[in-house]
Parts: sequence; C-alpha cells; structure tokens
Amino acid sequence: MKYFKEARENFLHIDYFLSKYATHSMASIRMKEEEFDIRTPFFRDIDRIIHAMSYTRYADKTQVYSFSVNDHISKRIIHVQLVSKIARTIGRSLNLNTDLIEAIALGHDIGHTPLGHVGESILNEISLRELGEHFAHNIQGVRNYMYLENHGYGLNLSIQVLDGIMCHNGEILSHRYLPQEKTKEEFLREYSSAYKELKETAKCRPMTLEGCVVRISDIIGYIGRDIEDAIRLGNIKREEIPTHITKVLGSTNKEIINTIVMDIIDNSYDKPYLEMSKEVYHALLDLKKFNYQYIYQKSLTDEQKNFYREGMNKIYFRYLHDLETKNKESIIYRYFLDTKESIYLENTSFKRMVIDFIAGMTDDLFLHEIEK
Repeated sequence: MKYFKEARENFLHIDYFLSKYATHSMASIRMKEEEFDIRTPFFRDIDRIIHAMSYTRYADKTQVYSFSVNDHISKRIIHVQLVSKIARTIGRSLNLNTDLIEAIALGHDIGHTPLGHVGESILNEISLRELGEHFAHNIQGVRNYMYLENHGYGLNLSIQVLDGIMCHNGEILSHRYLPQEKTKEEFLREYSSAYKELKETAKCRPMTLEGCVVRISDIIGYIGRDIEDAIRLGNIKREEIPTHITKVLGSTNKEIINTIVMDIIDNSYDKPYLEMSKEVYHALLDLKKFNYQYIYQKSLTDEQKNFYREGMNKIYFRYLHDLETKNKESIIYRYFLDTKESIYLENTSFKRMVIDFIAGMTDDLFLHEIEK
C-alpha cells in the first residue's frame, strides 16, 4: 500500500490527545500477537465484532419484552447501539479511547440468551444441574469471542475488550467506578472462576476506565428506554414514576440520559475514576428499583415463564440426544456444529455444545423449536 504509513499515522493521531487516564491503542494485549494493518488494535476489534455471525443475531433477541407485536419495542441490537453512543459521548468528553469504548459496548451483550434475563436464568438452572457450572451472559460473551466465533478459533480480541465485556454488569449500580489493573493471566483467572463463583465475578471491576464507562452506560442505556417501551405497551403510565425521582432525573428517556451523562462528566473530568453526584446516584438507584418492580418482574407471567422453562429443558435434552445418536439432520448440526472446526468439536463436551447453541439462539428460533 502506497500510503500505509500515513494512513496508520492518521489512526494513531487521536492517541496524542488522550487523557493520562485513558488506554492508549498500542497498550492493547492479545492472546496471540498479530501483524499490524492501518487500523489501531481496538478499531480492528470493532470490525471483528460487527462482522461476526453472533452480531447479526442481536437483531432478534429480547431486550425486555419478548414477541411484542409493536415494531417500536426495543430489541437487543438497539440497546447495544444506545450504550455505544452514550458511552462514546462520555468517553469523548473525558478524552478517553472511544475505539475501545465502542468495541466493548457493541460486544457487551453478545452472550445473552433468547428471552433476555428470563432465558439466562433458565439456562443457568440447566447449566448448574448438567455441568455444575454457572451460566451468565457476560461470561458467555467472553466465551463466544474466545472459543465459538470464527469456526471455533475465536476472534483474538484484545484483553481490554474481553475484560470490559466480562465486567460490564449493568445490574450492579455504584456511586464510583474505579478501574482495577490486571494482567492477561489475572483476567483469565477471573474468567475461569466465574463458572464456579458467579457472585464474586459479578463484583469484578474493569481493567480500564473505558470499561467503567461502558458499565455505567449500560444502565443509562436501558433505564429510560425500558420505561418508554413499557408506556408504549400500556403497562405503566409516566405519572406513576415517583416525583422525587423525576425532579432529579426527568421523566423521559431523553431527560434521564442527558441528566446522568452530564452529571458523570461534571464529577469525573480529569479523574482516574467515574463518579455521580449523590443526588443523581440515589435517584438512579430508586429508578432502577421502580423498573424492577413495575417492568422487569412483570414482563412475563408465571405461566409464560413455566412454559419457556419447560420448553428450554425439552430442547436441551432433544439436542443432547441428537448428539449422542449422531443425528446429523438435527439443527444443532446444521446451524451450529457444521460450522465448527476440530478445535471446538474435539475440546467441548456434548452438554456444553448444547448450552452454547441454545445461548446463541434468537427469540424466533427458540420459540419455533419449543413449539415444534
């Protein structure tokens, strides 16, 4: 390439202006070293994530409401794009590495099962019973990029990106987000221990400030949008949101996002951590409790949950039987295993293969399979 050096310098140019607390592009760590091209390492990770087959399935995965007939209800793909945009707004304002932020944000929910958190809970029950190991979407996301994509060879993403995905847990709200330095080996130990000590891993902190940005942006990305979806479906009314919350954060998604983002920027500029004011933090904490009580806990009835639990268990045993009998007509072969090379096939148990396959299903495929 005639202008390789100049093009690469243009990619690196942004690093010269980053905060002293930002992660520079050339600090990227990979499992396997690679030759450079014109792209910086984290920019390259973005490309790998959006071109991966699993990224396509975001478009038909639940955010909160499954199988809604309303076309304007959020799917998982909308959520990750909102998180990416919110996180990059914070990151650019604080002079952080927005390429790293975008890579983590776009990949952070790839391990989600069909039916969102309800499906995750059911698959965790199956995994504990069958393998004696926990299932969590953030850990499955790391597994997807390390061991499932690219025919089983993985995408060789940067450790900083994988760590951000593993530690993105937006269910745990903090007043302050402080990164924790890690080596590649420490990251791998945290990942491996998650299958046995899930509660401890839920507390893990990202190794970069950019990972912290995505973690708080995950909450900002869903908290107001889920309210808008619930109102659109007629499940709640806007005036039901407690006034002590709306006085601080606002009552619309736009107002909520703007209030929290600006508060974080004001309280975190030129600091080695992210922080919210106490007023905004407590209002957001109360809004999260409101959402759980009036939205998330009511997104499916007990009858629906039992139907999906029974269905997921049935297809689990059916696919397991198909593997044991080498039924090559089964969709677990046609849609999944036929795309994998020996590195995956020879190093993965049948039970883990089935869990990997179910975890990657879209909502529509899952519903089709359990109804069949």
